[in-house]
Amino acid sequence: MIDKFNKMKFKHQSIFAILIAFAVISFWRGVWGLQEEYLFPHDRQLSLIASIIIGLSILIATHYVSKEMM
Repeated sequence: MIDKFNKMKFKHQSIFAILIAFAVISFWRGVWGLQEEYLFPHDRQLSLIASIIIGLSILIATHYVSKEMM
């Protein structure tokens, strides 16, 4: 079954690329919508600042973790 999937994946790379792109865009659209709904919904500026801080914190944390793994 895995071999069959790998052959199909190789033959239809553009279709898989489009599906993966659609999945990523849909995921981020959902995250963005939930964030607008629940993260300080009545204070846009505070929501944006909090988003930047959360995003930078995650990037910094994953950077250090990935360096330790190498």
